[in-house]
Amino acid sequence: MATEVLDSNFFAKRDFKEFTFPITFKFKISTLANDFTALDESGATIAYVRQKMFKFKEAILIYSNENKTDVLYKIDADRIIDFNACYSFKDNNENLVGKLGRKGMRSLLKAHYEIFDNENKQEYSIREENPWAKVGDALLCEVPLLGLFSGYLFNPRYIVQKADGTIVARLSKQKSFFGRTFKLDKLVDLEPGDGERMMLALMMMVLLERRRG
Repeated sequence: MATEVLDSNFFAKRDFKEFTFPITFKFKISTLANDFTALDESGATIAYVRQKMFKFKEAILIYSNENKTDVLYKIDADRIIDFNACYSFKDNNENLVGKLGRKGMRSLLKAHYEIFDNENKQEYSIREENPWAKVGDALLCEVPLLGLFSGYLFNPRYIVQKADGTIVARLSKQKSFFGRTFKLDKLVDLEPGDGERMMLALMMMVLLERRRG
């Protein structure tokens, strides 16, 4: 068995500036697991995200590639899945990198999350731009045959913003038959290191939100 080796703070070292945007999150449809690959604009793999199955609490491993030999980060929920769960980002040395918090009842219709640094200070928030897209998707899925095409008609978008309201990035679900592709656009330059927590938060969020439509 291959030994899992961490390139500690991988995303932080690259400062988000070395990635060529947009970045694509592409889910696998050939497995039961909720896994996806993160690709830069050139199609190069920057990470492979795997959600452990049959866990009472969320458990996510982020690898450097689809071979799953080098673990970059781990994401763990602080409780059994609910609307108030908090997700901790750690490197493979168990160093806390940051957290993602889900805003309880506010997330029932319109997704709302907050990103915190390793000192529990909020850096960014994530909110859904078009929550009615999710409602339309859920309703159409109940219609025989037509539900198969909901991935082409209803596609939610999520924005990442600072406390002052500045929008720094947008994650958009792309039109596809299985709803398997999301695109991340960077809208402004980020402070050194900030991209690390943002990338991890969006990776966790897209796993949660994809279940909801």
